[in-house]
Amino acid sequence: MKILLIANRRTFLKGTAAVSAAMMLPPVSPAAPVEGMNILGPRPGYTPQVGTLVSMLTWMRPAVTRYMHDISQTNLDYLFDANANSIGALLLHLAATETYYQMNTFDGMTWDSWPDAVKQKWDAAMDLGDAGRKTIKGHDLSFYLGTLQEVREKSLAEFKKRDDAWLMAVDKTWPWGPTNNYCKWFHVCEHESHHAGQIDLLLKRLPGAKPSEG
Repeated sequence: MKILLIANRRTFLKGTAAVSAAMMLPPVSPAAPVEGMNILGPRPGYTPQVGTLVSMLTWMRPAVTRYMHDISQTNLDYLFDANANSIGALLLHLAATETYYQMNTFDGMTWDSWPDAVKQKWDAAMDLGDAGRKTIKGHDLSFYLGTLQEVREKSLAEFKKRDDAWLMAVDKTWPWGPTNNYCKWFHVCEHESHHAGQIDLLLKRLPGAKPSEG
């Protein structure tokens, strides 16, 4: 038993010496974050969680737009039936949704309390349906992509002004139940994913569309 106690004491002392030596070493700087579309995580200029959200929003956007480089205005306006939405309308719908979430989360406005001028500009795209089918047409691809980019640039600029505490702040009045800003903006990201699938389906079924393995 005495030999065991001595051995345990020696092991303890060695471990203590190792810990003490490690504590005396200079701190190791963390590796610089790896950047790139496929690396989700913090981004320069943003607090860690806000930057991670930005990385997700940035990653999702090409999923919406990557197959549209040569789509014509006619195909952007194409309606498959009386209840369908056009690809152009869906693109503008994404811009409208992000705009309304900007006003709710950045400006603190209650949902649907926007000024009439804002509603006149965006409600048809937000609500789609008959209003969208009647009014969202006659634009080329650059109009839709430019609108999406303009809205996104505003979001990114506003995110730089905010921190992780703001992102985690809970809205107890939200219709879904208590919801933080992170969830609201993750919904904006998920919303793009949802409509990316619709747009992909429409692209593959346009008149003259080429067969695709995707």
